[in-house]
Amino acid sequence: MANLRSSPRYQFLLGLQFLLLAQSRVWCYQYKVGDLDAWGIPTSANPQVYTKWSKYHEFKIGDSLLFLYPPSQDSVIQVTEQSYKDCNLKDPILYMNNGNSLFNFTAEGVFYFTSGEPGNCEKGQKLYIATGNGTAYSPAYGPSGLPDSAPSYTNVFGSIPAPPSSSPSQSVPLVIMAVIGFVVCALLNGNL
Repeated sequence: MANLRSSPRYQFLLGLQFLLLAQSRVWCYQYKVGDLDAWGIPTSANPQVYTKWSKYHEFKIGDSLLFLYPPSQDSVIQVTEQSYKDCNLKDPILYMNNGNSLFNFTAEGVFYFTSGEPGNCEKGQKLYIATGNGTAYSPAYGPSGLPDSAPSYTNVFGSIPAPPSSSPSQSVPLVIMAVIGFVVCALLNGNL
């Protein structure tokens, strides 16, 4: 058994399995809202920072948004569509104020965020995102182009879900890895 690990066949199979694992696809991403710019009032030099940022990202279930800001100066709230349009900070769906706030997409839908500080929303510190169809917007590209009946979900803050098992494109790599693992074990035990 001690000699088995130094055998070329064992090392080849182990290397092959490692390469296949390295080729696995990442299913979920964490996006820092604004990329290099932290969550805050847009500057006069970049008033559309959230519009530009959200325009170049496609969000899906399992992804998450990271809002970074000084907790003593700001917060993030998830609001309804009407509260987003009116910059109404009363009765948010979700309130986050720790300066390192993470929002996980656990369902497809439309999500509206704004600063929890009075006056910041009116200055452009708000973000609109739709998951599932690859669209994301902020104030300049607001939801006016969407139907009034666009779904609005209540609090979807939660853990990142496992990919749906009914999706064949996601389950194929797992099946292949399971078969390869079985074959490697069988070869090591001398059963094949």
